[in-house]
Amino acid sequence: MTENSTAPTTTTTTTARWTGLVPVEDTALAVTDTGGPGLPVVYLNGQFATQGYWRRVLAELGTQFRHITFDERARGKSKRSADYSFEAAVRDVDAVLAARGVERALVVGWSYGAVVAAHWAERNPRRAIGAVLVDGAYPHDWLDDAMELRIRKLFKRMSWFMPLLRPTGLTPRMTAAQQAESHIELGKLSRERALGPVLDGLTVPVRYVIASGTSFGSKGEEQERIRAALDAVVARKANITSEKVASNHGAILRKDFGAVAGAVRGIANA
Repeated sequence: MTENSTAPTTTTTTTARWTGLVPVEDTALAVTDTGGPGLPVVYLNGQFATQGYWRRVLAELGTQFRHITFDERARGKSKRSADYSFEAAVRDVDAVLAARGVERALVVGWSYGAVVAAHWAERNPRRAIGAVLVDGAYPHDWLDDAMELRIRKLFKRMSWFMPLLRPTGLTPRMTAAQQAESHIELGKLSRERALGPVLDGLTVPVRYVIASGTSFGSKGEEQERIRAALDAVVARKANITSEKVASNHGAILRKDFGAVAGAVRGIANA
């Protein structure tokens, strides 16, 4: 069986599991669709993560749902591209859903994927059943000139060993400079004046699962200050709720997968 991005966009009842490459623009995305008659849920990864990070959430939710996961461009088993922009990441959500014949879905995103999920749900209120945002999509101005320099230096320092890890799938097939630019773009998109209107424009049910402590590259209370920016959004938006868990950013899908699964069920059963 083969798939491509021109498949019909109507919701289908699929019983067979499918794994393969979906051609999109100048690349091809590695996609897994568990099939079945359940509610479609599409999962959006962390910035340089792969679809395998969701395995505990998927196992917890079980066959009640139809799970669709995929690797972003140059991550995991997906192919390289000339475009690693955020807008390309949003377009890829549509491409994957079209290829799998899914018109409406519940979207779940972690970290970078949470920002992608928020944008996709805000732009597609009739197609989004709801959104679960896992420790990401916080409207906070954390990027300044000093932080941008810090990001560039960090990825430059890591550039020598990243190619050694690529065969393991632990790092993307992107240059250090491309990864730094992606992270800087995320910082610009996360500014309150940029992300705030997106969150205010969300009309579907949204549940945040918020981690605790630091994340990779953060210092001291930086990450907690970023998370605190969500409080004002929750206060003014009745359709957006949040839950804080004990694990940190990197461990949340491994240690608090139950909370993520619970948020998915909460929206599905609302």
